[in-house]
Amino acid sequence: MKIRESEEMYLETILLLKGKHPSVHAIDIAGELGYAKSSVSRAVGLLHKKGYIEINGSDEITLTAEGLARASDIYERHRVITALLMKIGADAKLAEENACRIEHVISPELFRILKQFAEQN
Repeated sequence: MKIRESEEMYLETILLLKGKHPSVHAIDIAGELGYAKSSVSRAVGLLHKKGYIEINGSDEITLTAEGLARASDIYERHRVITALLMKIGADAKLAEENACRIEHVISPELFRILKQFAEQN
């Protein structure tokens, strides 16, 4: 199933929030991203419909196995690309900002090459 860039951003954000807090709600995502709660609610609904997240009775959001795998993949791309950009001279802020953009458009083949390079250097 094809996933859009914005959906990837939400999945990554849920993963990172879950690492900081015992539970994640739409309002937490809105605060983290600086988006309106209505926009986040719409995106959360789409992620739920696609099977990437579950929402319990108290509106707590959890990643499904498929959602966790996808979010982990996105975050791995983010970490590897950030590290590589810093290795070639970008400061942390510049590397983070650009990694966020690159991680969503890089092909799996090129990411594999970059990851292999990062592991060897």
